[in-house]
Amino acid sequence: MTTRLARGRARSARSSGRRAARSRYLGMAARAGFAARGVLYVIIGCIALEIAFGNSGNQADSAGAVRLVASTPAGLVGLWVLMAGFIGLALWRLSEAAYGGPGPGEHKTGSRLAALGKAVVYGALAFTILKYAIGAGAPKSSDQQSTDLTASVLHHPGGQVVVVAVGFAFVLGGAYVAYSSWRRDFLKQLNMAGTSRRARRIVEWLGLVGGIARGAVFAAVGVFLIIAGAKSQPGQAKGIDSALRAFAQTPLGPWLLVVVALGLVTFGLYSCCEARWRKVS
Repeated sequence: MTTRLARGRARSARSSGRRAARSRYLGMAARAGFAARGVLYVIIGCIALEIAFGNSGNQADSAGAVRLVASTPAGLVGLWVLMAGFIGLALWRLSEAAYGGPGPGEHKTGSRLAALGKAVVYGALAFTILKYAIGAGAPKSSDQQSTDLTASVLHHPGGQVVVVAVGFAFVLGGAYVAYSSWRRDFLKQLNMAGTSRRARRIVEWLGLVGGIARGAVFAAVGVFLIIAGAKSQPGQAKGIDSALRAFAQTPLGPWLLVVVALGLVTFGLYSCCEARWRKVS
């Protein structure tokens, strides 16, 4: 009898958790988070465009974007809005990790682990913005974070192998993001019933171009990690800012960076579309 009661309570708790994960309010929090992510990517892309033309001293990463928001007349309000958005997105991703997402195949273990990883990233970003908003510390650049973390790992036995492995994971992850965007897999996560054909085409184009650009940046960060691990030189590890600047050092010159920067702006716009049409419950 005791065992049956315990099982019944466990089922009831899981059912309550699923209802909370599918609640309207958590869905609204997720949409706010997608909008916040979109704003951040648009700003990063715009900074990268300025870098391409030699007109920016800002960093083209989340830290640089947050600093730029803070420098505006409504900077403090903007920081709190961004923080709230990323908290909402982190909580929604946690619910996906616990109970699976609303899209096809999002109940599988791999998808739930990916959701957990994203929840950690968005939660950390929200915490960083909170610290900056209350004056407890400015956000570190992605370059500094990457260098510090790589140096810490390399100090341990087998650190080189770990750094190289993480680098390959970034390269493969970036390639997967670009490939899945090319296949338009993101359309499965959207609910655009009732919208015009033109609107669907625009959103499809934004997701395609933006996803490929985002994947290219992730892959570039991974290449630098592989180099840093292989040479055991933490300084070779680069964040998003340096990875973007590296595009300008190719034979194509700054024009490749222009293309990637426009792609990041495009992804930001697509993320704002997700705030409207993403399946969140």
